[in-house]
Amino acid sequence: MPVTASSVHPPVPEPRRARLPAPPEVVPAAAWFEFARAAVVRFARLDDVDSTAEGGELAALDGDLAAARAALRSDLADATPFATIAYNAGLDAVATEVLAVAVACDADRRLRRVIAQAQGQREPALTLDALTRMLDDSATLALAPESPLRRAALVDLVTDLAWSDQRITVHGAVVWALLGDLSRDPDLPGDLRVEDAAPGGSADLVVVTGPDRVRRRLAGTAHAAGTQFLIADGPDEDHTWRAIVREATLIGAGVVVEVDGELPAHGRRWIERAVHLAWVISSRTDLPLEQLPNRPWRSVEAGDELPSDAEWAERLGDQPRTHPLTMTQLDHVSRAIEAYGGDIDAAVRRLASGRLEHLARRIRPKRGWDDLILSPDRTELLHSIVARYRHADVVYDDWGFLPAPSRGLVALFSGPAGTGKTLATEVLAFELGLDVFKVNLSTVVSKYIGETEKNLEEMFDAAAAGNLLLFFDEADSLIGKRSEVKEARDRYANIEVSYLLQRLESYDGLVVMATNFEKNIDDAFLRRIHVRVAFAVPGVEERLLLWEQNLPPKAPRDGLDLRWVANQFELSGGQIRNAAVQAAFQAAAAGGSIGMDHLVEGVLGELRKVGRIVKPAELGTFAHLVS
Repeated sequence: MPVTASSVHPPVPEPRRARLPAPPEVVPAAAWFEFARAAVVRFARLDDVDSTAEGGELAALDGDLAAARAALRSDLADATPFATIAYNAGLDAVATEVLAVAVACDADRRLRRVIAQAQGQREPALTLDALTRMLDDSATLALAPESPLRRAALVDLVTDLAWSDQRITVHGAVVWALLGDLSRDPDLPGDLRVEDAAPGGSADLVVVTGPDRVRRRLAGTAHAAGTQFLIADGPDEDHTWRAIVREATLIGAGVVVEVDGELPAHGRRWIERAVHLAWVISSRTDLPLEQLPNRPWRSVEAGDELPSDAEWAERLGDQPRTHPLTMTQLDHVSRAIEAYGGDIDAAVRRLASGRLEHLARRIRPKRGWDDLILSPDRTELLHSIVARYRHADVVYDDWGFLPAPSRGLVALFSGPAGTGKTLATEVLAFELGLDVFKVNLSTVVSKYIGETEKNLEEMFDAAAAGNLLLFFDEADSLIGKRSEVKEARDRYANIEVSYLLQRLESYDGLVVMATNFEKNIDDAFLRRIHVRVAFAVPGVEERLLLWEQNLPPKAPRDGLDLRWVANQFELSGGQIRNAAVQAAFQAAAAGGSIGMDHLVEGVLGELRKVGRIVKPAELGTFAHLVS
């Protein structure tokens, strides 16, 4: 926010970092440089001229300096790069002259040498003592710790010296800006960007809260003074805050900082100091009052409404509204869609996967109904899930049914390991054209209090953006029955279950929970299940189909009696698959076809895994395999 300067600084249109041709031709011609040169030359000659002689050399030097000062003040009335920076920083006449001398001496080594020679110094530098003698005593006050030059991070002092010997330094970004170079300061955060805002706000400091990041930004900048803002996550390091303040000053912008429920101490200090800028502090939750800067601020609460048609069109043009994107998600997709050739579905999938893949494993479904062998009643239940998901728009939108509490769909798959719960989930996703994200509960559930809820929130927020299926395997470890509170950990474990129930109620997508132990599931969760499918160990006919399915047509066979194996051994689909693969490897190692001995050996290996002892009498002619 450019502020009102003194009368010597009339307003300039649209403050910005201006462009200038490269030196050396232009720099000496700039009014700020000519003023600095006149001040340095006069300083260097002070001890050599007769100050009492009328019309002498000192009078001529004074005249040159006065003319240069008048030219500098005249230059400030125009939108030159130097005038823009001085105006944006809120500099008065003295501070402007100090900035001119400091920048010129920093940019031109010859000026520093003149100063060093005049003071008998070896090291060319502009010091506080030289500046005082060059201008007057008020010049040093322009470099006080809370002066506009210091609070704008344009100029600093090397303070590990005696006060009069302290050296005045100018950050390189200031010089580069005056030379027309727009390169980004390396100290700036990598996520920083510049965005325009609609005019109309007047607040110097806005504190905005709300669930959606972009909605917060829009609400904050609507109330803050300024039409251009730097957007960045609030850093922890002082030098990064300093760089943000300097950059905002150079380009005449306000600053929006995103903080995660806590404003760093360095940030509070810089916001308190940099009163020449408009600030927006954006946080999902309310910040503690003691962390807020000690200056007047306005509180704003942002909503989380979905984008309007106008907001969608502004960012994605005539792309159809095929995804229920939040404003923040729409913002991300609009910046990524070009990379995917205008394919909004691909951009949305990328949006979701980028945040989910450190919490869940992505499965791209490839298997369909023909790969799934289940009883007719269970298959019908799976088809009902597909129909409910596929026709949600008709029921809720066209027919006006009220989703209670959301239009999401939660299915529970229960049953022993290897009975097809994961495969059925993949088949559903394949039929509906969804990607599956299998949640890794070891990364979601944290021993640190509050981290589990944070991980769940991030996961559901990301999943809400795109067409995908969330699959919680072994879900009883997260949604088990809430326990009696005997210690603090029990209380927080119950909070985690309650939080998951809350997110499931508000989630509009498809969730599949799988468990081997349905009796361990919390009753409150069971009441929120829309479809329950109880998987079981397959019957004889299903096992026969599974054996045929898991022995490919190209695999060589030698007298296999699959019906006998299906009748004799009660195995799950996963066990049958493992046994068939083990038999194939044994046959390949022997250099022949897959025979009954290989198949029975594979079966026995699977049974040993679960601790089942097979008696020779159960094997008939294959009893020798266990003798």
